[in-house]
Amino acid sequence: MKMQLSKRLEAIARMVSPGNRLVDVGCDHGYLPIALTLRQVIPSAIAMDVRPGPLARAKENIDAYGLNPYIETRLSDGLEALEPGEGDTLSIAGMGGPLMERILTKDWEVSKSFRELILQPQSEICHFRKFLLSNGFDLKEEDMVLEDGKYYFILRAVPASRGSWNHYRDIDYHYGRFLLQHKNPVLLQFLERELRKNETISGQLARNANQAAQVRQKELREERQRILSAMREYENQ
Repeated sequence: MKMQLSKRLEAIARMVSPGNRLVDVGCDHGYLPIALTLRQVIPSAIAMDVRPGPLARAKENIDAYGLNPYIETRLSDGLEALEPGEGDTLSIAGMGGPLMERILTKDWEVSKSFRELILQPQSEICHFRKFLLSNGFDLKEEDMVLEDGKYYFILRAVPASRGSWNHYRDIDYHYGRFLLQHKNPVLLQFLERELRKNETISGQLARNANQAAQVRQKELREERQRILSAMREYENQ
């Protein structure tokens, strides 16, 4: 049996190290642990969600595939129902960056017991990268997918070696060091879209002379320079 994952979940699945025990927080329907177990990438998983409804659906799906011996479900607010050492890979997807930060910081002992974290924040991604890098994690891999008109950043973090994050540039925090290094084509599409949005808003504000508009124009100029700087990484590819 196979399970077809969405592009977003498939990108997350590709980052999971073979042989690791998975903990999936916010598991929703349980598709990620089911697919990875069926593919024999992982030996076991714990699927957790704060909402009883999605957790019950995940349990139904796990039962349907006969994977009860391998995938356990737990009702949990973040990592609350987990002990350090119960998993090797932590996956959290489809939440805002600030919520992910709250989940990780609320149970630091558990968060830092994982060998790797695979995270897909929906918002505040620049701040979220800084949060990880300044709180004991190194970014080791990134991917980006476009699905149903939405752009998704996926990050793989591991416990850090001291001081390794100091060499990040501003554009690395905003757009991803590895995405830029590897000239990720989806990131380029995203940058082109962001540049068009920036220019449209800037043109609309040009007709407004009040102080708030001037402050916003300054922010837009800074953002435009940052986007253009990132796009220059793609020259001579």
